[in-house]
Amino acid sequence: MSSHIFYRKFFFLLMIFFGFNSIFAQKKFTVVLDAGHGGSDTGAQRSYGDLGLVQEKNITLGIVLKLGRMLEKSKDFKVIYTRKVDEYPSLTSRTDLANRSKADLFVSVHVNSSRSSSSTAQGTETFVQGPNQNKTNLDVAKAENDVIFLDEKDKENFASYNPSSPESLIALKIQQSKYLQASLTIGGLVEENFVKKDKRMSRGVKQENLHVLRMNAMPSILIETGFVNNYDDARYISSEDGQQSIAESIYNAIISYKKLVDRNVKEPEPEKPVEQPLKNDFRILLMSSPSRYTVDDPALKGLKYILPIKENGFYKYYYANTNYASIRDTNLKTAKDAGFRNAISISFVPNQALGTGYYTLEIYAGKDKLDSKSAVMKMLPDMERTKENGIFYYTHGRYRTLEDAVKAQKELSDKGVTNTVIEKRTK
Repeated sequence: MSSHIFYRKFFFLLMIFFGFNSIFAQKKFTVVLDAGHGGSDTGAQRSYGDLGLVQEKNITLGIVLKLGRMLEKSKDFKVIYTRKVDEYPSLTSRTDLANRSKADLFVSVHVNSSRSSSSTAQGTETFVQGPNQNKTNLDVAKAENDVIFLDEKDKENFASYNPSSPESLIALKIQQSKYLQASLTIGGLVEENFVKKDKRMSRGVKQENLHVLRMNAMPSILIETGFVNNYDDARYISSEDGQQSIAESIYNAIISYKKLVDRNVKEPEPEKPVEQPLKNDFRILLMSSPSRYTVDDPALKGLKYILPIKENGFYKYYYANTNYASIRDTNLKTAKDAGFRNAISISFVPNQALGTGYYTLEIYAGKDKLDSKSAVMKMLPDMERTKENGIFYYTHGRYRTLEDAVKAQKELSDKGVTNTVIEKRTK
């Protein structure tokens, strides 16, 4: 075999090898391990005659390093530490690290302390995102939208992320709910292991408003491994054997949690029949009002894709447009969630010409006449002007179908004539 052919085959095999490694690397389950406190921030502490000074920062680091070593032995896990030495990363830097790493799980390890110096309070407890954190969490998510990763199903329903739209807010609420449910699951597994394996007393899984939980865009838990001012707990959590047992219990919980995640990912969903488009289009009627609102008026609750149509002196405000039943139903739910409780879907026959009458564009409505020298009058000199109840109305054009009117409205908008309203005239 010539050296040229040998090297070609050698490099080909190398490419395959590194290609496979890259594929498997992408499938690693990323866990961020956070040893609470550190550096000048000692956390909870208590001095005992036989135990010496028991400090939270040392205990948490000891447990995290032991836990990390166990996880790192598996090719399925990628472990990221917020600290591996006696230093203090800020709370924000800890959560930023987890978010930038697109972690699958965030585990923060701490030591508890009660208010009294000698306490009967004892045992473990695990915290997840608090019930009052939803608004704060969503505000963070809206501001830091680059760390929000919607799953494929959410992307289908909500498309691109827009932090100011109610549609994206609903998507974020769904995503936050998923994080909370997953956090409750892993938290329950941790406490179950403490009880069954280590024979510890568990104070359960609780919801609390904690910075390191509310700022994370992933399932997150904060584990209180015991009370520093309870002698039995302090002796256990400060010992090598105790820390090893705690680390093993958390490790077993993470393994069980990952199996649940993998099971959910790997189970294929039954194939759904391809949805067929409906014969008609459907818009969501939000409200009917004698008042004319601009598209960014607070009365429209921030919803986009609004089409106002004036009919018999009333302005009807329609939201979105689709000819698919599933999207129609989603749009209706979005409207109701935004506050339009009486919203209904209305059917429109595509390109249907009016039997009598026509569509026109209401360019302006106000108490004052338009200045004959104004830009809009120069652009549309043939506008029709009427006056009703002291209000001047300027309209332009005649269109046989709603689609023609929408097209003309867009063309005017592109020229700078905005906030026009389509008016349906039946005679």
